Amino acid sequence: MGSSFGRLFCVTTFGESHGGAVGVVIDGCPPRLPLTVDEIQRDLDRRRPGQSTITTPRDEPDRAEILSGVFEGQTLGSPIGVIVRNLDARPAAYAEFKDTFRPSHADYTYEAKYGIRNWQGGGRASARETIGRVAAGAIARKLLAITSQVEVLAYVRRVHTIEAAVDPSGVRLADVESNIVRCPDPTTAATMVARIEEARRAGDSLGGVVECVCRHVPVGLGDPVFDKLEADLARGMMSLPASKGFEIGSGFAGTTLTGIEHNDPFAVDAGGRVRTLSNRSGGIQGGISNGEDIIFRVAFKPTATISQPQQTVDRHGQPVTLQARGRHDPCVLPRAVPVVEAMACLVLADHLLRQRGQCGA
Repeated sequence: MGSSFGRLFCVTTFGESHGGAVGVVIDGCPPRLPLTVDEIQRDLDRRRPGQSTITTPRDEPDRAEILSGVFEGQTLGSPIGVIVRNLDARPAAYAEFKDTFRPSHADYTYEAKYGIRNWQGGGRASARETIGRVAAGAIARKLLAITSQVEVLAYVRRVHTIEAAVDPSGVRLADVESNIVRCPDPTTAATMVARIEEARRAGDSLGGVVECVCRHVPVGLGDPVFDKLEADLARGMMSLPASKGFEIGSGFAGTTLTGIEHNDPFAVDAGGRVRTLSNRSGGIQGGISNGEDIIFRVAFKPTATISQPQQTVDRHGQPVTLQARGRHDPCVLPRAVPVVEAMACLVLADHLLRQRGQCGA
């Protein structure tokens, strides 16, 4: 089972949704990086359940504990272990799904592949696994900020058919965190919240798009041919629960342009730095960062667990009408924002260390 990610900055997540705990082991973090548990906790608090009326009411404090790899406020260079204990797990609530395959969940495919599955909230397939990614991403974020002043910021661009008109270059964290849906456009955010609450009352769910901007990324990250930076970003984002699409720069919209319309002309700025006059490439050309903002988008499907009746079958192939109950997000987008940031940080940190190794820096 693929539970590890990264080559030099390597993370391995562990734990199940309704088990004793979830967590992560980070291997490859350089020594003497200043780090406190509060820096990890900040990102976990943005991901935690029960933070608003449009998220799951599961009541988990998600308090991080650093078990190893940090001493006197600095990393040691040894593996860093971080654990978050599950305090509001209710495995018995899933007993009725023990023999039933929930539509669009991993129930059937896990059982078909392994011959066994954890039916208590989906086990490893649950989005609770992303706690480990967010904890590791917070450490990667600190490494990126100290070494290269890299800033990674994601936000909700679209919920269902409601899309915000956002200029990625001007978005700030305060704008994103100013409302519960994490859309930097307050007027559009209010409409998004109303639509999500409407879906929740109807026992339904909604999907949408998270956009992410990575600023001050050094030139040169990424390796042709199979290790292109956008390829690793796509791999990281498509490994997230409920993700269904990835595009960078102009994305699919770029297919409607001609070459002269799409190309990013080069120029030299006042400081003698080579720049592009536009950024339809999304900050990456030839698989290598070019120094411009890296801008990409991730599509998330509607939450699979809904309370409306659905047709399915049990493990014996018998038809069943399923009406799910439990504590689930009517829209994963607001809580997906810090998870997208975390995966971007993990990819960039890994490539930063690779580049340093290649250049001898």
